[in-house]
Amino acid sequence: MTGNTGNTGNTGNTGNTGNTGNTGNIGNDGWRISDRIDLPFVTRTANGSELGALRRTPPTYFGTRQWSANWFAWRVLHQFVANKSDWATEADADTDFTKIRTDLVADYDSQIANLVLAARDERPDAIGGILSQDVEFFTEFLAVLTVRPGSHPQTWRTLHIASLIGSFAALYFKDKYDLPRPSQICPALLPPIPVPGHSSWPSGHATQSHLMKNLILRVFDAAGMASADKDVLSADLTVLADVIARNREIAGLHYPADSAGGAKLADLLDGMLTASVAPLLDETITAAADEWQP
Repeated sequence: MTGNTGNTGNTGNTGNTGNTGNTGNIGNDGWRISDRIDLPFVTRTANGSELGALRRTPPTYFGTRQWSANWFAWRVLHQFVANKSDWATEADADTDFTKIRTDLVADYDSQIANLVLAARDERPDAIGGILSQDVEFFTEFLAVLTVRPGSHPQTWRTLHIASLIGSFAALYFKDKYDLPRPSQICPALLPPIPVPGHSSWPSGHATQSHLMKNLILRVFDAAGMASADKDVLSADLTVLADVIARNREIAGLHYPADSAGGAKLADLLDGMLTASVAPLLDETITAAADEWQP
């Protein structure tokens, strides 16, 4: 799942490994620094004053705008859990959600048969999506929406909120029911990517992608988007969420019931994420709606 993908930005620091070339300067008495190209401004002067002595008036807070999207999502999750403590019980009481799981446990064979056919007939064409979506699928949502994090920062936050809450909820039920992965039953499925280190039902990718779609549709409603435009984007986002979930099945990682359970859980979560339960989400959607005005 994609909750940790925000940390990938740190890989930009790998460029600093070029400094290891300085190891050639090592003598008998250890490291020697040959230059100070990284000396900060703090040692400089301006108008006769040392910059290191200058201070701004301390801000009262870090500032909501300063929170990056992936960390801001945690603030919304905290509100959701604190204000909706019975969310899991309520979801688990839904008869449709429960039936998807019980039907799976009652008949693994038919689900596996579907995956065998998918591996044979669909995997070669789907392998690109399988590989890319295993790491993250934010970029595919951005592509469908034709936006960028910088052009629509509140919409970007909304996607991260949906991804994190979807992952959190899916993992709760994965832990509770601990159902086996398809390749544990049929090893010959041989998934082309590592099998995640957690149980199968419901699919985290399905939960996340469908909740991302649901919350973006809320943004469109709040923006008063023309129905013709909304219909097109809604259809595109729905197909995208379905494809993301289906690719996990084609890879042999999930049963069709995992995808169905994730989509249903996303709908249940969408109904629970009210303004009173998660006011920060409500504020974010309102702000995101302004980004979609003509």
